[in-house]
Amino acid sequence: MKRVLITGASGMVGHLILEQCLSSSEVVEVISLVRKPSLKTHPKLKEEVVSDFTSYQQMTHHFEAIDAAFFCIGVYTGEVPDAKFKEITVDYAVNFAKVLKRKSPNAIMCLLSGAGADRTEKSRTSFAKYKGMAENAISRLELEFYAFRPAYIYPVTPRKEPNVMYKILRVMYPLMKRISPSSSIKSTELARAMFTVALNGAEKEILENMDILKLVQ
Repeated sequence: MKRVLITGASGMVGHLILEQCLSSSEVVEVISLVRKPSLKTHPKLKEEVVSDFTSYQQMTHHFEAIDAAFFCIGVYTGEVPDAKFKEITVDYAVNFAKVLKRKSPNAIMCLLSGAGADRTEKSRTSFAKYKGMAENAISRLELEFYAFRPAYIYPVTPRKEPNVMYKILRVMYPLMKRISPSSSIKSTELARAMFTVALNGAEKEILENMDILKLVQ
C-alpha cells in the first residue's frame, strides 16, 4: 500500500492525479500540500496548507514514509514577473525534492515539466530554461525521478482558458490530433501516465510526449 504526496492538486493535471490516487486500491493515504483549503473530503486525503513553497521547515513530517510524490505546481509564461516565474518553476520544485530526498530517499518523484525543457540551461525562453534547471537540480539529488514533458495538454475537463492562444489550441485540437499525434495529449492521459510511473517506475528519466502516450496506449 502506497503513501502519496502531491502538490498542485487543484490544477488541470494535478486534480486528475489526485482522483487516480484516491480511487486506487494501491494507495492508502494521500497528503496534498495546498495554497488554500480545497474543501474536498475523502477518507484517504489529508490536506496541509502551505504558506511558503520555498520552505517546508514546519511540515517535514509530511514527507516521511512517502512512496510516490507528484510536483504539479506551475504557472503560465507571462502570468507573473520573470523572477517569480523562476521561483515557482525552479525553487518550489527543487526544495520539494530536497525534503523528499531527505525524509523518503526511496520515494519515486514525478515532475510535471514541459516540452522543450532545456537541460543546457541556455535557452532564451524562460519556460525552457527554468524547466531545464529544475530537472537538472532534481536529477542531481539521485532520487528515483521522472520528468514528464507533455506537449499541448488538451483539458478534458472544461475550464476557463488562460489566454487567447490556449482558446485557439482547444478549438484546433481535433485537427492537431489527426495531423500530428505527437503534438498533444489529453489531460486524462497525462495524469494516468504519471500515476502509473509513480507506482511502477519507467525505463528512462525524461519522458517526452510520445513516451507518455505510449504508457497509456
